[in-house]
Amino acid sequence: MSEQNKKTTNPWAWIPTLYFAQGIPYVVVMLVSVIMYKRLGISNAEIALYTSWLYLPWVIKPLWSPLVDLVKTKRWWVVTMQLLVGAGLAGIAFTIPAPNFFQWTLAFMWLLAFSSATHDIAADGLYMLALSKHKQAWFVGVRSTFYRIAMITGQGLLIIFAGYIESTTGLDTIEMQVKASQTEIVQQRHPSEIQVAEQDGPLRFLTYPENLEISVNRIPVAAADSIRDVARNWNVRSNFYVIDGMEANDSSPDALQEVTEAARQGWWSRLVVAPLESFLQNFAPETEPLRDDGMTGNVGVVYVYLSGSPAPGEEIVLNFGREAGDNSISLVEGDRFVFTAENWNVPAMAVIQLDSKLDFATEATFRGRAGNIPLAWSITFMLLTGMFIFFFLYHRVILPRADSDKPAVRQPDQSIFSEFFRTFALFFKKKQIGIVLLFLLFYRFGEAQLVKLASPFLLDAQEAGGLALTTGEVGFVYGTVGILALTAGGIIGGILASRHGLRYWLWPMVIAINVPNAVYIYLAYALPDSFVIINLAVLVEQFGYGFGFTAYMLYMIYVSEGEHKTAHFAITTGFMALGMMIPGMFSGWIQEIIGYQHFFVWVLIATIPAFIIAAFVDIDPEFGKKKEEEQIPEETE
Repeated sequence: MSEQNKKTTNPWAWIPTLYFAQGIPYVVVMLVSVIMYKRLGISNAEIALYTSWLYLPWVIKPLWSPLVDLVKTKRWWVVTMQLLVGAGLAGIAFTIPAPNFFQWTLAFMWLLAFSSATHDIAADGLYMLALSKHKQAWFVGVRSTFYRIAMITGQGLLIIFAGYIESTTGLDTIEMQVKASQTEIVQQRHPSEIQVAEQDGPLRFLTYPENLEISVNRIPVAAADSIRDVARNWNVRSNFYVIDGMEANDSSPDALQEVTEAARQGWWSRLVVAPLESFLQNFAPETEPLRDDGMTGNVGVVYVYLSGSPAPGEEIVLNFGREAGDNSISLVEGDRFVFTAENWNVPAMAVIQLDSKLDFATEATFRGRAGNIPLAWSITFMLLTGMFIFFFLYHRVILPRADSDKPAVRQPDQSIFSEFFRTFALFFKKKQIGIVLLFLLFYRFGEAQLVKLASPFLLDAQEAGGLALTTGEVGFVYGTVGILALTAGGIIGGILASRHGLRYWLWPMVIAINVPNAVYIYLAYALPDSFVIINLAVLVEQFGYGFGFTAYMLYMIYVSEGEHKTAHFAITTGFMALGMMIPGMFSGWIQEIIGYQHFFVWVLIATIPAFIIAAFVDIDPEFGKKKEEEQIPEETE
């Protein structure tokens, strides 16, 4: 690249694509992999176990962040990791059809995870090196927005694309509407009563009924459980799928009670937990015990069968589930069936249940896809591979070549090994390191607890202190209103911080991320029935969070300035995760003891440390300010 090109790389040309590329492999490993393995027939237990471990590289990435500082340039690391991410995606695409696909694809998922975590370190480092402090502040909301777009792409468009490939291969897709209405409860039929006969024409799936209508009238929990148990037992006996460990295990209620009592005798429980729990009980609301009326949301059964027999030895897999509509209508049994020449002539049972709080008419669309599932996901991952080949080629040309982007200088008599540990030591020798760590850990102390209980609060019945929203309503509140407010707050925060600097906006942002938590106190005490009021409250809180989080991100950049800024920023991200993890761990325990009303009061009290620590934070007044010669849209690096 010529010297002229080095100086004319517009940030808009690479920041959106860089942070979109940063988000895609993360969402693939964390979310898309779960859906893919489910479609391919892996058990829930194995999916939960093995995909949870894939988060490890992002947890421990600060441990190897000094290597990114000491070896090569951040630009080199970015494009190299994008090539490795592409290789990991290609490996997954090619091994999905293999006999031992689970082991092979997991191996490539690990490559993908470590490459992506390393890419995060280098991308954040390049962002700090290639942009002035003012532009770092201006673009902090932009980078977050494109990262969120990557999340939406992974959770939405990639799944839709794979589903489209499934629907265009193999047997035709079946589609049915499930309506919740005020009709009377319809008695369920036993699967043995469904007559299945071979029909003329091409092989296809059929359903009974063609469309399902379920009453919103609640039914006894025992009745709903009985229907689901009948369906599960029927499906297993008919070999539509296998459940590991169907036999009773060796555990029993008595054995569980013994373990629980033994745990309670531990010194931590006796000396810390029990006294603290006793103290918190003083703040518990004086309410009558919650009465369980033994009722739950109504259920309906869909019977699925083939119009004829598959070829001997052939397996036809049907994946069934909700594709659109109200999330308050959900599938609780029968999401994947395997049809063969031995079981084609009996119906599989899928059980659909309404949210127990649903009391209005609504509907959802359910589809069953019987396409070539390995082919669909192979094509999806090949598309992702092509995307990262493009990112590799594009960023190899377009990423800025900052003069400061070079391996960190080390003393001639020092090895990389000794410099590796020196990098960590230098971070903890920074000015005001105690205040820095306290700020990273406590800036979101209240929010970290709120975020864990916000959705349960919206979902819980009013008798339990919640707002009794349906699953679909909560999805709209956070998935639409919340995400828009969060994104808007982040972008506006970045623009304003770039005008007057971080120090000028620190206090407004501290207030913005903490004080709006008070809307939950109002919601918990007023328990409003208005869905509009609830949305407005969440909008205020999420906008404040997005706006206030800008200060947190910029402060992380600020304290990472100087030698080894890439590694030091990665270390700050580790403390950021710790500051969210620990408060979240005990927040549910506190809420269960003192109830939602007092819990949200406690959340507001928990914001006080952020205000105290912010008073001691020392920030250069010029950090993030626009220089006279700087222009955001026009001027380039």
